[in-house]
Amino acid sequence: MIFNQQICNVEPSKSVTLLARTKELQKTDKEIINLTGGEPDFPTPAPICDEVTRQLAAGNTHYTDSRGNEDLRIRIAVKLNEENDAPYTKDQILVTPGAKLAVYLAVRALINPGDEAIWLTPGWVSYPSIVEVSGGVPVAVHLKYEEDYRITAEALEAAASERTKLLILNYPNNPTGRILTDSDIEAVSAFLRNHPDVCVLSDEIYEKIIYDGRQTISMASFPEFFDRVIVVNGFSKCSAMTGWRVGYLACNSQMYPVILKLFQHAMSCTSGFLQKGALVALDCKEDTERMRQAYERRRDLLVNGMRTIPGVDFMCPQGAFYAWVRFDTDLTGGELCDDLLERAKIAGVSGEAYGEEDAVCVRFSFAAADRDLQRMLVNLRKYMESH
Repeated sequence: MIFNQQICNVEPSKSVTLLARTKELQKTDKEIINLTGGEPDFPTPAPICDEVTRQLAAGNTHYTDSRGNEDLRIRIAVKLNEENDAPYTKDQILVTPGAKLAVYLAVRALINPGDEAIWLTPGWVSYPSIVEVSGGVPVAVHLKYEEDYRITAEALEAAASERTKLLILNYPNNPTGRILTDSDIEAVSAFLRNHPDVCVLSDEIYEKIIYDGRQTISMASFPEFFDRVIVVNGFSKCSAMTGWRVGYLACNSQMYPVILKLFQHAMSCTSGFLQKGALVALDCKEDTERMRQAYERRRDLLVNGMRTIPGVDFMCPQGAFYAWVRFDTDLTGGELCDDLLERAKIAGVSGEAYGEEDAVCVRFSFAAADRDLQRMLVNLRKYMESH
C-alpha cells in the first residue's frame, strides 16, 4: 500500500512515545520515576468538573458553533485584551480541541508547498513535524546553551530566505523554561521589520506558569506586528485540563476564515459541555495560582538539590515546569536517557528530541510529587558519583 509520504516520513512524537513506554515499564517496576510528561499532576479544579456535570445533565451534548461558544470567545477576547494587551475580538477567536490542533490549523492554513517556517531550538518536538506534514520546510535556528538561548537578529536572518513564511515562538519555552527577554523582543522585532511578509505563531500555553514575579510578553501586544501574529493558548497546563482538549487561537480577520474553513472540514466543532468547563476555568484564578506556587517550590527544590551534584548544570527555569539539565558525559542524549532509566530509575526526555545539537541535555518534568523529585535527586547523585 502507498501512503502519504509527508506523513510517513515524519518521526513519531518522541515525548509522547517515551511517556507511553515509561508508563508501561512502571507496571512492572514501581521504582521508576516518570519525569517525561508535560502534564500537571493536580486534579482539574472542582468548579470546572461540577459545571461539566451540570452541562451533561442538561443535555449539552450536541453540535456547537464551529467558532466556539460565544460566551467563551467573549471571555477569551477580554482576557487577551486585559492580560496580554492584544486587542482581539470574539470574532477573531477559534476554540479548538486542544492547543496542539490550533498550532496545526494555523500552520496548515498559512503554509504552501515549499514554504519555510523558522523554529527555535531547543523547541517543542511537534513544530517541525507539523510544518512537514503541511508541505512546508522547517528551518531550525539553533540557540546556544552558553548564551542562555538568547535570540539574535543575526541568527534569524541567517535562517531566512525568500520562501520564509512563518516564525514560530514558544515562550515560556518548552523545554528550557526561558521567557522572552527585552533583548529577544528587539531581535524578533528587527527581523519582522526586515521581513514584512513573515507571520508569527506565538504559542503561549505556559504563560500562567512563571516564576520570581516575572511577566510574559506577547508579540501580539505590539501594534506594528499585531496583524501578523497568531496567538495559540489553552487550558491544559494552567488549569490541569490536559485530557479535556480545549485550546484556542486568535488571529487577524483575514486569516480567520481560512483557518475556520479547515477546522470545519476537519473537526466541525469543539465539545459544548467541555467549553462550558473552560469558561469556568477562566475564573479559577486561585487554583491556577496555587498550582503555580507548587511548581515554583518544586523548581527551587531541584535548583538547591542539583547544585551539589557533580557533572550536571541546571538551567533555572523562568517559566513552565521543566528542568533542562546539561550533563558532562561522553554519551549521546539518547544513550544517557536509556542509562538513567536502567541504572537510576529516572525517566526523562533527551534534548535531541527538541533539536539540541551542541550540549547533552535532558528534560525532566517537575509536574510531579515532591517525594518523587526528592527520590530523583538521590538517584541522580548516586548515578553521577558512580560515573
